Amino acid sequence: MPRVLPKVVRRSVPDSVRHSPRMRALALRAGLIPPRTMHSRAESALLRELAEGRRRAVEIGVYEGASALVLLDALPTDAELHLIEPFGKGMDWWEPADERAVKALLRRASRRRGGPKVCWHVATSEAAASGWDLGLDLVFIDGDHSEAACRLDWELWHRFVEPGGVVAFHDARGGDPGPTGVVERLFGEAGEGPPGWRVCDERDTIVAVRRDPLP
Repeated sequence: MPRVLPKVVRRSVPDSVRHSPRMRALALRAGLIPPRTMHSRAESALLRELAEGRRRAVEIGVYEGASALVLLDALPTDAELHLIEPFGKGMDWWEPADERAVKALLRRASRRRGGPKVCWHVATSEAAASGWDLGLDLVFIDGDHSEAACRLDWELWHRFVEPGGVVAFHDARGGDPGPTGVVERLFGEAGEGPPGWRVCDERDTIVAVRRDPLP
């Protein structure tokens, strides 16, 4: 089992090597370095809480897999985690991560724990939603942070969330103006959104909204 190299060792690596996309991909795939963390500790803790006991979750925007690792560790081992990431296919708003490296990282984590099942959708959010018919109880929106794309992610995916399920937006409070604008327009200051939806939790920049449970 590979071990992440200590920070002191990683920092001693020459910049020409550390900043090489190819070398980073090789080290990430081998498990010698951790994925870039895009969330605060409080946000990771919230994701963990939201994932506990869920049966089927979707993450839109995986990048190097840091938040997916949190979800993998918190979901029940018999759950499904659907990961949507185009890895540069039709994507020009973010430097893509290495597909093989990220898949190897998350495959290793799932096998080590004995689950949950990881289902990859190497596509845009819109393409992945086309033909989707499975119920969900957790959706994490962390893809394209433009307001139009974030709103589209909401429109595409919230309809599949079952009563009691949650949608979480990253960078929606004091983070990026795109997700922030979407949450403000949908839920306002009172946290009351479209019929049957309301804000249920917030940590740093993540806002989580829940579909009302059945009576």
